[in-house]
Amino acid sequence: MKENILKEKSFGFAIRIIELCKFLKTEQLEYVLSKQILRSGTAIGANIREAEFAESTRDFIHKLSVSLKEANETKYWLELLFASKMIEEKLFQSFVFDCDEILKLLVASINTSKRKLS
Repeated sequence: MKENILKEKSFGFAIRIIELCKFLKTEQLEYVLSKQILRSGTAIGANIREAEFAESTRDFIHKLSVSLKEANETKYWLELLFASKMIEEKLFQSFVFDCDEILKLLVASINTSKRKLS
């Protein structure tokens, strides 16, 4: 069941990231960082979707691990956008909360899958 929650949350997060990028381009006239966060923020869910049809448990773990890296990178871009005053604290906190939730779900899913391998 966690994979379905993860799938839904990562998809919703990707939609929010797309909206954030639209804001960054139109309101902040920022194009470089917006592309970076768009790539990493949407890659989280894309790799989770790939994991659905993994060839093995090891492949599943690998694909979720890539998602974990992308989520961590996305958090970095969010922190950079906030530190450079491109986004306000309330928006930043909302994104970080969602990102942290996805990170926790990914870690739990990876750890569960690793235990099944043992």
